[in-house]
Amino acid sequence: MIFLRKYWKPIVFTVAGVGAGFAYWGFVGCKSGTCPITSNWHTSALMGGLLGLLIGWPVKDNKKKETP
Repeated sequence: MIFLRKYWKPIVFTVAGVGAGFAYWGFVGCKSGTCPITSNWHTSALMGGLLGLLIGWPVKDNKKKETP
């Protein structure tokens, strides 16, 4: 449960990226089959998921806490 509480944002962004990659393949795609990413729904969804993961990955805050 702690894992989900800590990494909920990357999980949500990854799932949204997979959905967006699949939707991009469905609506835009590459009909000729020569495009390496958008010609197949597997690779399009995978690339969307990776992009979503990179966007949603938590970044460590480097601010130093002040002690009163």
